Amino acid sequence: MTTTTPASQTRTAILGAGCFWCVEAVYLSIKGVLSARSGYAGGHTEHPTYEQVCTGKTGHAEVVEITFDPAIISYAQLLRIFFTLHNPTTLNRQGNDVGTQYRSVIFCADEAQHKTATEVRSEIEKSNLWDAPLVTQIEPLTTFWAAEAKHEDYFARNPGNPYCQAVVAPKVLKMRKTFAELQK
Repeated sequence: MTTTTPASQTRTAILGAGCFWCVEAVYLSIKGVLSARSGYAGGHTEHPTYEQVCTGKTGHAEVVEITFDPAIISYAQLLRIFFTLHNPTTLNRQGNDVGTQYRSVIFCADEAQHKTATEVRSEIEKSNLWDAPLVTQIEPLTTFWAAEAKHEDYFARNPGNPYCQAVVAPKVLKMRKTFAELQK
């Protein structure tokens, strides 16, 4: 039997950790995540397109809007996954993806999210999970712009794509092992 969480009881997280195809694919497999939608945030261009964001001139980051049930998974746990999913020590870069659109960033909807994000970032820094300082930005969310439909569920729809095979699939496998207890 499938149960649904009333929208009034769900929460949203907006996270940028490099290419949104990787982030979306990982979070869609996590218990308590109801949806993950690719998009753009943090820039100055209204209704940006993928092609515009790829130029690095819009100020936007590729992000994923994660709708989750806080009774099943906490915002803090989503952030712990976030800090493990990508390399938060490389400024404006994830692997071969280079530019401000690939920056490590948490967009907070309110003061409670900002406080939690700051606490989890500090926790990760103290844990020595990474051997360099974290560069993850924590910013207030202004507007989330949904990406074009062709980006939704990209990994599941395009498993043979060379980028998916070389970059997305290894991240998904790593996260399934690292957070096995959280898998759907």
